[in-house]
Amino acid sequence: MPSGPWRYARRSPGSPRPARSCRSLRTSSCGTGRPRAVATPRPGAPGALRTAVLGGTGWLGRHVCELAARRGHHVLAVARRPRPHVAPHQFAELDLARASPESIGRLLREHRVDVVVNATDAANATDGWARTDEDLADLNLGLVRRLLAALGTVEKRVRLVHIGTMHEYGEVPAGTVMDEALHPRPVTPYTRSKLAGSQAVLAATRTGAADGLVLRVANVSGPHPSPESFPGKLVALLREAVATGDRMPVTLGDARRDFVDVRDVAEAVLKAVESTATGQAVNIGSGTAVDMPTLVRLFVTAAGYPAEILDERAQEVRSLGGAWTRADIQRAAHLLGWRPRTTLAESLRDMWWTDRAEHRPVVGR
Repeated sequence: MPSGPWRYARRSPGSPRPARSCRSLRTSSCGTGRPRAVATPRPGAPGALRTAVLGGTGWLGRHVCELAARRGHHVLAVARRPRPHVAPHQFAELDLARASPESIGRLLREHRVDVVVNATDAANATDGWARTDEDLADLNLGLVRRLLAALGTVEKRVRLVHIGTMHEYGEVPAGTVMDEALHPRPVTPYTRSKLAGSQAVLAATRTGAADGLVLRVANVSGPHPSPESFPGKLVALLREAVATGDRMPVTLGDARRDFVDVRDVAEAVLKAVESTATGQAVNIGSGTAVDMPTLVRLFVTAAGYPAEILDERAQEVRSLGGAWTRADIQRAAHLLGWRPRTTLAESLRDMWWTDRAEHRPVVGR
């Protein structure tokens, strides 16, 4: 291992690079060399839905807004404050952590919303992961209850697509392929609150009080990660290593997790939005478990740098979920016609290059 300050070239001569760095998902491809989903109905055309995305400025929310708009749906991004990346969409400022059923219902009526996508999460990494148990319960369950109450005040039937997490299932033995029949046994305050929110939605669909689906999403990778998420931290660490010429320190546990590209998740959300299926939980993942050292090395090499840039440190890592996740995604295929299309290497590569497109490269010293 060479000693002293490191200077890293972005890639060795002749090695491939993406056809282009993608600044947003407005183009039909995003560095993968293959087209992504394109618009179907024109705005206002038959089939166009008025879609409110709660948490529309977040990592997943922004991709759902972008894809829904490209599909021709009317998009209303709802969040506490606007962000530049949602400027192309209609925006409603609402503090969802405190919004009453009356204010949510009024918003839905004023904008004649057909479908609500609840992409909020109390562990929203834009605000950081340090939340009290009360904070977790108030948003992950409290908001869901207030949203369901609001839906009951709207004259027309409004569909609900609720974003849950695979971690609602809790700890399972390594090697388990986790299908929707698995009995959830979450152990952390975060996962218990997420499960409670998902169960509230499913209970409402069983009684006929609501119409919609719960999507239990695996760990996410891909463009524009939340800064305090694990993928977001990887991007920041590599950016710093490239800028300084130092090695990239990363602390890794022994977890093996299912990672799915955020754009594929957005595609699943849109299929759920456009579906008539109701009353079910649907797992959304890649169907593969990857260990954390492999994930990190794949990220670095997919970005075009040698694995030797890494300074790996093994120790137990605090986590919001279980140490093993591998989603069974057969229900998503049968019910929604959805399968993941993006490989993990493509997802991690695009995650890096979108960041490079948005940050002026700094030459290492």
